[in-house]
Amino acid sequence: MTIKVLIVDDSGFFRRRIADILNGDSQIEVIDTAENGLIAVEKTLKLKPDVVTMDIEMPVMDGITAVKRIMAVAPVPILMFSSLTTEGAKATFEALEAGAVDYLPKRFEDISSDHNLAKQMLRDKVREIGLHGRKALLKPSPLPNHVKVIEKKFSDASVRKIPEPLVKESSKSTHPQSLEKSTDGMKVVHSSWHGLNDISAVAIGTSTGGPVALQSVLTHLPEKFSKPILLVQHMPGAFTTAFAQRLNQISKIQVKEAADGDVLHPGIAYLAPGGKQMRIQKRGMETVIKIEESAPGMTYKPSVDVTFNSVAEVFGGRVLAIVLTGMGADGREGAKKLKSLGAQIWAQDQATCVVYGMPAAIAQAGIADNILSLQEIGEKLSQGNI
Repeated sequence: MTIKVLIVDDSGFFRRRIADILNGDSQIEVIDTAENGLIAVEKTLKLKPDVVTMDIEMPVMDGITAVKRIMAVAPVPILMFSSLTTEGAKATFEALEAGAVDYLPKRFEDISSDHNLAKQMLRDKVREIGLHGRKALLKPSPLPNHVKVIEKKFSDASVRKIPEPLVKESSKSTHPQSLEKSTDGMKVVHSSWHGLNDISAVAIGTSTGGPVALQSVLTHLPEKFSKPILLVQHMPGAFTTAFAQRLNQISKIQVKEAADGDVLHPGIAYLAPGGKQMRIQKRGMETVIKIEESAPGMTYKPSVDVTFNSVAEVFGGRVLAIVLTGMGADGREGAKKLKSLGAQIWAQDQATCVVYGMPAAIAQAGIADNILSLQEIGEKLSQGNI
């Protein structure tokens, strides 16, 4: 299958540059370009591309408005190009909420210092969302209808104190398991868990489609959710501060960008900073976050595997690990380690993923306790029913 692409940008130089890169892939064909959002809507209706790449700031009609129009009249997977600024981040999240499936930095230097690698990442992303992204467009917004922006302030000083450590002795116990088939036909391993009392933390990893997926899950959770949550989203460093603020505004629980030395507390979600790695470690009776630079050659910054492995070292099997939509297999090896210690592993199902890569890796490895829709993940977690 050849992926047909419409490129939308007010810069003729940028349109030509992206077209040259994409046409270098035999599975991709740039069928046309547009210089503003209004023309993009018209050409999307006429040409029916498999993927649209969209700039945000354009004359006549901006990218966010164009995304809303396209999703209303001719839904198609849309990849946003964004500047890595605070305002660029906010606009990108608005575009994702309007229906865009993913984004990339507009400066290739921000994708990778290796230009050839940056070009390949663009081709890979367009190919993946062209092949698999359309099915996710026909589903209703995963955000619950009751969700509204919640005005609340967050500071470390306001977090309630914990009377006892989050992890107890004998945390590395294993649990009896049984096997059955999921609706995807994948093997599902069921552990004898009974609820949130069986775990010390929740760890969630995701990539393509993750910003909206995380919103769906976190907005289901009650204000007094009883466990700390560690979030790993493949995202540039300039975006994670704004993303954490957005999640905090729309969720009943508190969400913050993780900082080195943060102490884990129940009911707080800690988002790994982009461009770095997030681990946890014991410090006396407390469990604290350690933020560090990535080792040379690491593909994902942050990496789900890095965080999952760290969580396994501290909490053993007393963990619920969830892998949501995303390209690749990041999180599989860390989930294997957690599973070997008796942890509970959930994967998002194929039907509700934007890209069924990371969850598929979990399912195919045979380590999923549950393969669930995005809606089911939020509901089961909110009920403490794991």
